[in-house]
Amino acid sequence: MNKQKRIQVFLFLLLVIAVGCTVFARYAGSKEPYEASIAEESGAAVSALETPTPVEKRVKPESANELLSQMTLDEKIYQMLFVTPESLTDIGQVIRAGDKTKASLEAYPVGGIIYFSSNIEDREQVISMIRNTQSYSKIPLFIGVDEEGGRVARIGNHANMGMPPIEAMQNVGKAKDEKRAYEVGHLLGSSLHDLGFNVDFAPVADLLINPNNTEIGDRSFGNDPKTVSTMVENVVKGLEEKKVSAVLKHFPGHGSTQTDSHTGKSESARSLDELKENEFLPFRAGIEAGADFVLISHMTLPNATEKALPASLSKEVMTDMLRGELEFDGIIITDSFSMGAITQEYALSDAIIMSIDAGADIILMPPSVKEAHDAIATAVKEGKISESRIDESVRRILDLKIKKGLF
Repeated sequence: MNKQKRIQVFLFLLLVIAVGCTVFARYAGSKEPYEASIAEESGAAVSALETPTPVEKRVKPESANELLSQMTLDEKIYQMLFVTPESLTDIGQVIRAGDKTKASLEAYPVGGIIYFSSNIEDREQVISMIRNTQSYSKIPLFIGVDEEGGRVARIGNHANMGMPPIEAMQNVGKAKDEKRAYEVGHLLGSSLHDLGFNVDFAPVADLLINPNNTEIGDRSFGNDPKTVSTMVENVVKGLEEKKVSAVLKHFPGHGSTQTDSHTGKSESARSLDELKENEFLPFRAGIEAGADFVLISHMTLPNATEKALPASLSKEVMTDMLRGELEFDGIIITDSFSMGAITQEYALSDAIIMSIDAGADIILMPPSVKEAHDAIATAVKEGKISESRIDESVRRILDLKIKKGLF
């Protein structure tokens, strides 16, 4: 090889090395661009240079009414659905947000997404997944998780998340330590806010009336209305001060039941007077402390209501008790509509229509996003639910998203 040829080869090798170093530096310095290039958990990869393409930049509306007036009926209905990423994307396990998430949110612009342990790997992955997901939504999303402390801790019980362990709320209640209750709320709120969550399905405001109740158990602060009220109030304050919306659960108080409503019909023998004198008190304390949501259980109250319906389908519970008796003007969200107390007793479309008609603002985790939307749209079309009723709930949802600075 002559001298000129050797020089050309040498220069070519230098160019290859330079390009390789540039590409390596691009991804060695930050994990996020690579993660953003993965379409979803299915393993389908796209170009390593691709980054999420967000929707058009959001403009903060002057009011919920301004935004509401610009929305179609379909868009309003989807705001009333709080779903898992799996039901949104029709993917078995979601740990990243890419093209499929973007396309799904364009087709089904839901109001909120709830994540579980199966969606969590480590801090960078969660932050990237949530940030990308938010960037694809025209209206900012409620991003929620069940993070109570104790045994219900999707983040805290994950070894890779680095969150300090939090004891069961039963122990906090036994100590009657309201300062610790506030610290729990503050720690939960701070940890979740840093990851991108803005809704925590906590605290549990149930009184543990029945010691054999396994659904609530040590998740409750105890059975004394005064103590539990104080604990709930302080957890709510801690959460809300960190800009994470507290969700009081499971109204009107699930601690007196025996059967787990995840598996089937769950009934309580409590009378309305008993509820008013006991179970209602922690919920009232949480509402007065500023909780943005109240979650409605699927328990049935044959001795407290005229119609033996699950609370999540009952106007007596949601409108009369919660709106009327407790004067709650925030968002009413149901417990999961994938639970046995609903799925074994009702057709999904029937249950959703009954729930909204009874006063629910948001349906949590319907098994099918499209079926849930279609049920509500059909009900409006047929005059079973008025569009003004839909507007009432969506106005509350948009009001809170504006208030919390999500735009």
